[in-house]
Amino acid sequence: MTQVLLGALSLGLLWAIMTIGVYITYRILDIADLTVEGSLPLGGAIACVLITQKVNPYLASCIALLGGCLAGLCTGLLHTKLKIPALLSGILTMIALYSINLRIMGSPNLSILRQPTVFKPLTTLGLDKNLSIIIVGVVASLLIITLLYWFFGTELGSSIRATGNNQKMVRAQGVNTDTMKILGLVISNGLVALSGALIAQSQNFADVQMGTGSIVIGLASLIIGEVLFGGRSFYRRLLALILGAVAYRIIIALVLKMGMNSNDLKLFTAITVAICLWLPQGKELIRKIKKSMVKEGA
Repeated sequence: MTQVLLGALSLGLLWAIMTIGVYITYRILDIADLTVEGSLPLGGAIACVLITQKVNPYLASCIALLGGCLAGLCTGLLHTKLKIPALLSGILTMIALYSINLRIMGSPNLSILRQPTVFKPLTTLGLDKNLSIIIVGVVASLLIITLLYWFFGTELGSSIRATGNNQKMVRAQGVNTDTMKILGLVISNGLVALSGALIAQSQNFADVQMGTGSIVIGLASLIIGEVLFGGRSFYRRLLALILGAVAYRIIIALVLKMGMNSNDLKLFTAITVAICLWLPQGKELIRKIKKSMVKEGA
């Protein structure tokens, strides 16, 4: 059971980086960006190909991040310059990335077994692979949310946040909202691709289908984090995303341990997201019922 929980924790920390990327588009920009389903395997594909070419895995992961940034840039340009709705822009980029990922890898999947990864320096010290992934995941996640906390506190970062809240007000202040949207999508998909690169290295292969359902997983982790661990401060909300991703993976590990068929995981995730999205309305409904009962009793 301990190994199951450690495995869930290690995987959750890597997926947490993807969840942070989803948060930037879904919560800050108010865009449901489906590009992530293509940029996640894009990051894995780039990292694995470069590692097989003997490129340093840390450098390979950084290049994967840049690849994700380019994917976000494409979506941003489709949405802002060609005036294609954000949802359709993400879908178009996601579809294009499927072919691009196949081109990059040359096959539907690519193994990096027995190749060096970002986790190898820790495993050579005698640490268990799960513990190595946990250490890298914690350091990477905390570093990312700290940088984002600083960035979104700057004038540029505040403009991105304001764009998601009220575009008309931001435009009235002379800010180019199209540029802010593009920048938000670039940062978001860069983080998603970095997550894909780390996930691929943890499982020793990249697969063209590894991003399927990632948007739902990201939303599930995001909402669970907000409901269970969310706070008023921006840093606390970012930290809640990491805890939400870990909590989601632990929930999945436990239900599988209890005997759930792995084929039902996506159904379980969809139901979980639907319930979490309904929770705020559910709480309000319960409050109204209680209020009406008190009035009737009086």
